[in-house]
Amino acid sequence: MMNWLRLIRWKNLLIVFLTQLLVWYCLIYDKENFFGVFRFFNFLLLSVSTLAIAAGGYIINDYFDVNIDVINRPDQVILDRKIPLRAAITAHILLSFTGLCLAFILAYKEHHYEWLLVQLVCIVLLWFYSTHFKRQYITGNVVVALLTSLTIIILFVYEPVLRMQNFKRMNLTVIPQIKPIYVCYGYAFFAFMLTLMREIVKDMEDFKGDAQQGCVTIPIRKGLRFATNVTQVLGIATLLSLGIFSYLLFQKGYIFLVVYSFLFIMFPIAVVCIILAKQNTTAHYTLISKYMKFITLTGIASLVIFHLTSTH
Repeated sequence: MMNWLRLIRWKNLLIVFLTQLLVWYCLIYDKENFFGVFRFFNFLLLSVSTLAIAAGGYIINDYFDVNIDVINRPDQVILDRKIPLRAAITAHILLSFTGLCLAFILAYKEHHYEWLLVQLVCIVLLWFYSTHFKRQYITGNVVVALLTSLTIIILFVYEPVLRMQNFKRMNLTVIPQIKPIYVCYGYAFFAFMLTLMREIVKDMEDFKGDAQQGCVTIPIRKGLRFATNVTQVLGIATLLSLGIFSYLLFQKGYIFLVVYSFLFIMFPIAVVCIILAKQNTTAHYTLISKYMKFITLTGIASLVIFHLTSTH
């Protein structure tokens, strides 16, 4: 069982669920006089659908990455050692199909079958990411970042009421004219940027194995120095965007949220930009990657602070 949990990256799936749960509760459900699609059961259907498709994506990624992982992480290889390849591909198909079926139930209940396009696109992207995009210059990094941001945006795709309501009607008086979907897009944007940065760092971490297997990632094509510079530029762009967003929030009275963002999101990103170029060892890049996952968690936690300061 533990081998299967490691294969589907259960910790990452837990982060995805926590993110969706907080977005659902803080921006969608806990609103005055709100009667949209997303009561808890419907949210659970969509979230489990997302997790099933993501789990299937992790499996198919490892399936096509066995040879690379033997070089980069020989002690962590699960497929073809502890879990047969045939069982893995079967699990991928079953999980993807289950995710699609759960989404179909929700789409059928609300008579919006076009919503299923999101899940279909995600399944297709995950497959081609594993077989092609991951080994291409920049493309794989952008695809993963896009899929990460979609885990947030999908909640609003399945909740059309939120595109018509604003915070004023939901008893959020601090920023009375901003629609919840704008906040959703803001979090999705920062999820995209942080994921893109982390994916480039992971490519730097996996430089040796990727090079031997013919991948054309940014570090391989342009070098580790160039990849470091790109990551730093992305970090600076993220910091500037956060700075503008924080300034607007400060003007509206979100002082505690601004302080939190500076200490636990902006400052750590700045640290990454500074220390990334200090070393070029695999261990260093592994540490940076884990550190960026911590920043992702603090970003998710800011939803709670946003919610509390918006409703009091």
